[in-house]
Amino acid sequence: MADYLVIVESPAKAKTIGKYLGKKYTVKASMGHLRDLPKSQTGVDVENNYEPKYITVRGKGPILKELKTAAKKVKKVYLAADPDREGEAIAWHLANSLGIDTDSDCRVVFNEITKSAIKESFKHPRPINMDLVDAQQARRILDRLVGYNISPLLWKKVKKGLSAGRVQSIAVKMIIDREKEINAFVPEEYWSIEGEFKREKDTFQAKFYGLDGKKKELKSKEDVDDIHKRMKGKSFTVQKVTRKERKRYPVQPFTTSSLQQEAARKLNFRAKKTMMIAQQLYEGIDIGKEGTIGLITYMRTDSTRISETARAETESYIIENYGKEYTRKEQRKSKKNTNAQDAHEAIRPTSVVKDPKTVKSYLSRDQYRLYKLIWERLVASEMAPAVMDTMSVDLENNGVLFRANGSKLKFAGFMKVYVEGKDDEKKEEDRFLPDLKEDEKVQNEEFNDNQHFTQPPPRYTEARLVKTMEELGIGRPSTYAPTLDTIQRRNYVALEDRRFVPTELGEIVSELMVEFFPEILDVEFTAKMENDLDYIEEGRQNWIEIIDNFYEGFEKRLKKAEEEMEEVEIKDEPAGEDCEKCGHPMVFKMGRYGKFMACSNFPECRNTKAIVKEIGVKCPNCKVGNVVERKSKKQRKFYGCDRYPECEFVSWDKPIARTCPKCDSMLVEKKTKKGVHVQCSQCDYKEEPN
Repeated sequence: MADYLVIVESPAKAKTIGKYLGKKYTVKASMGHLRDLPKSQTGVDVENNYEPKYITVRGKGPILKELKTAAKKVKKVYLAADPDREGEAIAWHLANSLGIDTDSDCRVVFNEITKSAIKESFKHPRPINMDLVDAQQARRILDRLVGYNISPLLWKKVKKGLSAGRVQSIAVKMIIDREKEINAFVPEEYWSIEGEFKREKDTFQAKFYGLDGKKKELKSKEDVDDIHKRMKGKSFTVQKVTRKERKRYPVQPFTTSSLQQEAARKLNFRAKKTMMIAQQLYEGIDIGKEGTIGLITYMRTDSTRISETARAETESYIIENYGKEYTRKEQRKSKKNTNAQDAHEAIRPTSVVKDPKTVKSYLSRDQYRLYKLIWERLVASEMAPAVMDTMSVDLENNGVLFRANGSKLKFAGFMKVYVEGKDDEKKEEDRFLPDLKEDEKVQNEEFNDNQHFTQPPPRYTEARLVKTMEELGIGRPSTYAPTLDTIQRRNYVALEDRRFVPTELGEIVSELMVEFFPEILDVEFTAKMENDLDYIEEGRQNWIEIIDNFYEGFEKRLKKAEEEMEEVEIKDEPAGEDCEKCGHPMVFKMGRYGKFMACSNFPECRNTKAIVKEIGVKCPNCKVGNVVERKSKKQRKFYGCDRYPECEFVSWDKPIARTCPKCDSMLVEKKTKKGVHVQCSQCDYKEEPN
């Protein structure tokens, strides 16, 4: 019989840890929280210092009974939930349920699930940290007071099933405010002149820069014409040549936020998916002879620091695989976000020796891609900067200046392993210029005048929204993914081409929130609340005082809203066609999986139809139906025959109204980072991206 019981959250984590601890330890999973506030009521006694009313989570009774039985059979119980506020709260609830003294050395924490880390952590058990517990309780109670008081009001005044939350409400408002900026944007015209120049056999490009040594903007066609009139002949003089060596430094290892952003850019992962896969890599993967092992460190963190052990191991790996010249010469200080708690290391591989190729055969495709991203980011962060040779040349003709910029990679440094993605990514390539000298003559071959218009700010992608929320101090590592998931499930926003667009419902709810609960929608107020929660965690603030300060004003606003908020009628939008069953007009409705068409004669007629969009292509399968655009339950676009289920043709790629010149099969549009290209669905025929 085992002497010790260890309780973790998940079976995967229990399996990995159990292997390292041996026969004296029994490891069981609580499956997350066993106690929580009740779903049927607020569960917070505002008259008694906001005392929370905790109950056993529905369906968790048998698990709790099993843990109590197991606890009675051992000498000691260790609580090994995740090393954050939520994990500390889970441990505290378990201690209370199992009758464990919270001041005893019952709590074990580790940042990575490896044999050495687990063994070391059990040498240093500690009491439960009540400051961490209080911080989690304060967030939970605040969110419950907001959600369970405002949501019923929205149900009554607007529509059943709505919800309001502190962080989700401000995220929706940010998306709405951006849409307003876009709609109010007035584009401004501007022009550019690109010239092609020749020196002997060499040709190169340069752009108009300015007049008489000063930069000048071209705002109209008249400005462009004036520049052409000013120039005399085709000959330009090389007025100035500037050569420099530029260093490009690697980015730091991943935080939760930067991992979600980069996985969105490079892997097209949603934040929720990124965190789910990262959890799997953290909890443990069976990698053959070594058995189950955690491949990455804890994935909820806002720190970029790594341990000296990890740094030394990474440096050794770089020397062995790339050479000493690729190691970083100077130690770089981590840039600490002012909102960062810095409780854990950055997200990194538990061992850099386990490179992606070594473990690829044991991972799913998505696990491998995310692990590779994390591994490359760590290795690159410890490598030398890349060195670029840059060259800038000013060309002059009667006071008209054109400027050419060239660069070439002199030393790859960290770029040999990894380059950070950008939201509007442009591949960096070598741009060569001839070895020009000052006072030398070059000849213009051609000018291209280009009209442009300024663009409105872009809509938020998941990556951009997470980044902005982090910069504003809204939310924390554990909240980004669930917040983005919630605002989409509630139909407050929708994703179009991977960018957030507010819905009519989202705008209505946000307007009511701004009118009656402005502090919840105030960025500074929300950021201050997050800081107050951090202060509770650090033992600098009392959690009851923080909640009391908030609730005093909130309660007054709630009473005012209950009296003054008017009911809002959301009218169904006509779909422009009649029901084929009863003849009544069809209307657009919003359901769990997005918009659909339904008969306006409901409940007498329950006819519903999916919204489909024709793309002007005949079905390649049955040759009778038309191909239409549809959406899956996860809101992913796909294409199918409108005669389904008679014809089962389906394609993730968009078919086009041409056939392959090689094999006469269907041609489809394929999206890549370089653009959209056309390729055959059956053979290797491919057209260049447009």
